[in-house]
Amino acid sequence: MKMQEVFDTYKESIIPSYSKVPLIFVKGKGSYLWDIRGKKYLDFFPGWGVGNLGHCHPKVMSAVRDQISKLIFVPNNYYNLPQAKLSKELAWWTKNEFKAFFCNSGAEANEAAIKLARKFGQGRFEIITFENSFHGRTLAALSATGQSKYQQGFAPLVPGFKTVRFNDPDAVKSTLTDKTVAVMLELIQGEGGINIAQKDFVRGLRKLCDEKKLLLIIDEVQTGIGRTGSMFCWQQFEIVPDVFTLAKSLGGGLPIGCMMAGKEYADLLAPGSHASTFGGGPVICKAALAVLAAVHKEKMLRNAVEMGAYLVGELGALQRKHPVIKEVRALGLMCGVELHKPGKTVVDSCIEKGLLINCTHETVLRIMPALNITQRQVGTAVSILDKALKEVE
Repeated sequence: MKMQEVFDTYKESIIPSYSKVPLIFVKGKGSYLWDIRGKKYLDFFPGWGVGNLGHCHPKVMSAVRDQISKLIFVPNNYYNLPQAKLSKELAWWTKNEFKAFFCNSGAEANEAAIKLARKFGQGRFEIITFENSFHGRTLAALSATGQSKYQQGFAPLVPGFKTVRFNDPDAVKSTLTDKTVAVMLELIQGEGGINIAQKDFVRGLRKLCDEKKLLLIIDEVQTGIGRTGSMFCWQQFEIVPDVFTLAKSLGGGLPIGCMMAGKEYADLLAPGSHASTFGGGPVICKAALAVLAAVHKEKMLRNAVEMGAYLVGELGALQRKHPVIKEVRALGLMCGVELHKPGKTVVDSCIEKGLLINCTHETVLRIMPALNITQRQVGTAVSILDKALKEVE
């Protein structure tokens, strides 16, 4: 198909629920993508956080090829080896304190966490969430999301969610009722503008949940699997959640979601209480095992810390150079550059120059390169961003 034919087919045949950039990618390798015309792009926002290993990582491709030649699908009323191995591997990273429920996306993982909380609550059902949070597009996950722009047109929402100010412990305490069962948050609000939770706030939440017998649910859909320099972001806050959710990068490009629940609560979801037809299938679990192996063996956590520090330093230099930059916020390789004006023009200019980044909340440039990014690639990206900022100014 030629370019215009592709655009026309989308218009005629596909529901227009996504804003589209007029690019057609046909090949990816590492931190690079090639479009249908053969133009090469440096990808510093691979798959909205899916590409922690970049595109088409050799270990993932090899694992998928091996499994797909043996067994593609088996329903969850039978056992399958890759699912058992993946659950064991994830448990190892949590010191064997959690059990896994596998599904297909972050929204599904958060739905599972919400259902588990209601099972735990025995009549308590209210969950406290936070302004500028994002937990998914399914109805309960959307109801938990603290951004009204995503909820418009879908009322009535699922009841039981109370949204309060982020990093405000008093707001949480004043919202508690005898119906409160859980607190749910992202430690870094990705879609909300790279807003980072304060450590004292998170530790206070852990203490409050212990005192009030509430579940502390951490949404790690975007921060998990090494993005912030540790396998899970919560490990840097010196707390252990009761439940946390994973998705995006866990599959190395294939669709997977996972709810990890503390062993004290995990068995509340007894047979028949929750399910996912394709969740934890052999192919995707084999891919996820390859992701975890690559992160560990290729020392990507260390690289995320080192390259994250280098990137922040370079972005700080840009901030001193360009008055349009208001603030740089980052943890590991999850970076936000807040501007004093809308960022779409900067994103468009970067695309034209061969760099892919994202803009969220209108003014925040979201930069999340692969965990195996190199210093040279960071330098190239910063140089392109520098030129784009000059154009805007």
